[in-house]
Amino acid sequence: MSFLTLGIFWVGQQTQLNHLERANRNLAWIHLCFLFAVTLMPFSTALLGEHLELRTALVWYWANIFLLGASLYWSWRYATSAKLVDAELSFDVTSAICRRILIGQTLYALGALLCVVSTHLSIAFIVLVQLNYAVAPRFWRKREAAE
Repeated sequence: MSFLTLGIFWVGQQTQLNHLERANRNLAWIHLCFLFAVTLMPFSTALLGEHLELRTALVWYWANIFLLGASLYWSWRYATSAKLVDAELSFDVTSAICRRILIGQTLYALGALLCVVSTHLSIAFIVLVQLNYAVAPRFWRKREAAE
């Protein structure tokens, strides 16, 4: 589950980097914050793996996911406001990237809230969100190409 989590966020970061025309020191520090959140993933994963029944362990795991998403969102908002992105990039693309991060974070938060009912249900929901983000983009691209 954590490998998939990091893979999704890595792809998100690479998507952002592909749209950059240039970078600066501030953006580098924001990306270092993202990498810091990545370094926390083994801890939050081990905690969750050892204590599947504890809501606190799940909340720590979700907090790690939140830090990853928040730093990606912060990075993109900074890059667009500092005009570091490609000048020809459409508003639709910039807003779609923000929207995708916000929707993902909302779904992860919903998954974390499900731990009130059951930690297993919560984990299952988070895995479904991850599978959606890992598989759905390919599915929709194939579908659009066929039309």
